[in-house]
Amino acid sequence: MKRKWFVSSMLSLVAGVILFGCGLERSNSEAKNSSELSVVTTFYPVYEFTKEVAGDRADVSMIIKPGTDAHGFEPSARDVAAINDADVFVYSSGEMEPWVGSLMSSLDSEDLIAVRTADADNFISTETHEHEHTDSSDHSDESLEVDVDGDLPTTVEVNGLVGHYHTGDIVQLVSDSTEMKDSTKLQWYIREANADWKAISDQTQETFEYETTGESFDVKVVFSDKAGTPYAESAPVEIVLDDHEGSDPHIWLDPVLAQDQVTVIKEALIQADPEGKAIYEENAEKFILELQKLDEEYKTALSSATNRVFVVQHQAFGYIAQRYNLEQIAVGGISTEVEPSPSRIAEISELVKEYDVPVIYYQQGADSSIAQTVGQETDTDIEVLYDLESVSQEMQDEGMDYLSLMRKNLEALQLSIH
Repeated sequence: MKRKWFVSSMLSLVAGVILFGCGLERSNSEAKNSSELSVVTTFYPVYEFTKEVAGDRADVSMIIKPGTDAHGFEPSARDVAAINDADVFVYSSGEMEPWVGSLMSSLDSEDLIAVRTADADNFISTETHEHEHTDSSDHSDESLEVDVDGDLPTTVEVNGLVGHYHTGDIVQLVSDSTEMKDSTKLQWYIREANADWKAISDQTQETFEYETTGESFDVKVVFSDKAGTPYAESAPVEIVLDDHEGSDPHIWLDPVLAQDQVTVIKEALIQADPEGKAIYEENAEKFILELQKLDEEYKTALSSATNRVFVVQHQAFGYIAQRYNLEQIAVGGISTEVEPSPSRIAEISELVKEYDVPVIYYQQGADSSIAQTVGQETDTDIEVLYDLESVSQEMQDEGMDYLSLMRKNLEALQLSIH
């Protein structure tokens, strides 16, 4: 049978509920063998929100275990089977979980309700233009009079992190110097889609540093002799920009937008289990009141502060900054897998001194070495912020949840915002 997709809009929210099947309400004869509603979620924020709404009426599980990156996660055959057998599948967004699209096309359940909780219209950009200093991120392209598309021996190796980056990340690659001669001239080239190779005029050292601008590209290095004749080059290295036009997917960190996400989940559970409507509505109302209280706590604590700048190791807290009129300065981009360049670290160190920043923040669960480096260079303390992508089982066993960790974030931010 050909699968049909039904998209329902909830309370004017763009975030939709996708129903497989031919009707919006499920009769008892269509239900799964288990009498309890089965709900599968992806990672911690949507799991927490769903648990709050479902209460004891549904069995809510999470397929992405603590410590696993939701963005790069690959569902196992067991995960796919669990989702296929579920009544409801809840995820945040295609921007956060880009693998969801291919997963959905592989399912054969006609009754599954798949819920995207994040409204893409509310996404903020990761593009930042504040405090831009002229450094190795400012590049100029030029065409050189050399044949870089010729049949040079590919003998130069390039080392560094290749693969997926986000807009604003610094790509840092290093060429193998074993083929270099005393008089060697070195030049780095990039090639964007459907374009020719272009030399980056300020990239003539062994280390390549380049700030991504939103388009994927290839990189290679060419060695030339004293006369300017190329004699060796590297194989092209592919740099893939994977951030959906620079959008920040950490939308659950905004207590106001979180209320919309809870509402979407509530409507999906009611759609799957109409008899539980009163319970889901009551649970959602209680949790939304808690989120409203959290929002008021942030407003009260931060509204009158004169210093509104905070420095983070990675660009994950833009929604908090936007909601409460703060300014986030990130040492690196949005990805925790890509380390900022030495020049970027030096630039941030100068900004820390300029703004007399008392604390450098790093994300819980991520490597704090960058924050420690800047902290040591500027005699500045470091402190943790929780992006809530992953909350360890130990923390959950200790009673920590979305609300308590967001309050910890508020306490930590007040070390800078005062």
